Amino acid sequence: MVFPIKPLFKERMESLLPNKDDFDKFEKIIHLPPRNFIRCNTLKISPEILLERLNKKWLVTMPYPQYPEILLIESKLLPGELGNAIEHVLGYYYVQEISSMLPILALDPQPEEFILDLFSSPGSKTTQMAARMQNQGTIIANELKLDRIKPLSANLERCAVTNTIVSRKDAVDFCLKISRTDLKFDKILLDVPCSGEGTMRSSPKTFITWNKKVIDKLSRQQKKFFAYALKCLKVGGTLVYSTCTLSPEENETIVSFALNNFPVKIESISIPLKSRPGILSWENETFHKDTNKACRIYPHDNDSEGFFLAKFTLMEEVK
Repeated sequence: MVFPIKPLFKERMESLLPNKDDFDKFEKIIHLPPRNFIRCNTLKISPEILLERLNKKWLVTMPYPQYPEILLIESKLLPGELGNAIEHVLGYYYVQEISSMLPILALDPQPEEFILDLFSSPGSKTTQMAARMQNQGTIIANELKLDRIKPLSANLERCAVTNTIVSRKDAVDFCLKISRTDLKFDKILLDVPCSGEGTMRSSPKTFITWNKKVIDKLSRQQKKFFAYALKCLKVGGTLVYSTCTLSPEENETIVSFALNNFPVKIESISIPLKSRPGILSWENETFHKDTNKACRIYPHDNDSEGFFLAKFTLMEEVK
């Protein structure tokens, strides 16, 4: 079933993509299913061995040699086939869209670091982080709702993650309590709850649930999450802010808010997908000049889902 685009959403996307051919490509691809990416869980198996094993039943490629853990299933799959495969059950791979892998590539977690994943369920980025850390160091994987902690815990166990502590706290309350201690994180992943405009290919219900009032509410929450998360970060530490939406209110508005109000520096990001710079104005708002260092991932630029990410360094302690 093809869901129609809501008029206001179309109008907003046409403003973001003013070239008609550009917008037409976007409008066409969001009605197509996404490609089947998986991530090799290097805690259990090497990408080369997994590739050899999977190629006995599917056509699998390694599209980014610099990131051998990223694999693409080229074969046409039956519904549920990826999730039911024995290699998935054994935790040899995680079904994860390529755009979703980008925040961890930008964060670049290292063994022995102390890292906070403030909104961690269902664990795609947490398990990716643990694999890059080789199960060393410590990850605090926070999630508020019990029904979201269950899949998080199950995925951590399936992927043999042993360096992660799961906490169940409201994000702001968690950051407040940590900020009153001597604990500071080397790195923080702030993959915040968002309107999900970038996930229309895999979650067509977003066509129906999209609502501008929800975007405005989320934007206010995201500013609060950013402000309180900074209180928990070491000076010189890294924070990656990411969303799976294209809404400027949830993206550039937050980046500009951070740059204008906190002692942070936005960093350039190197990722394996084509990205566009953050925009510098939207409707009646003009953003900080460095907001263009953020990365916009459009579905039609990479045959992926939509995404947004920005990387910050904390220059002074936030009280």
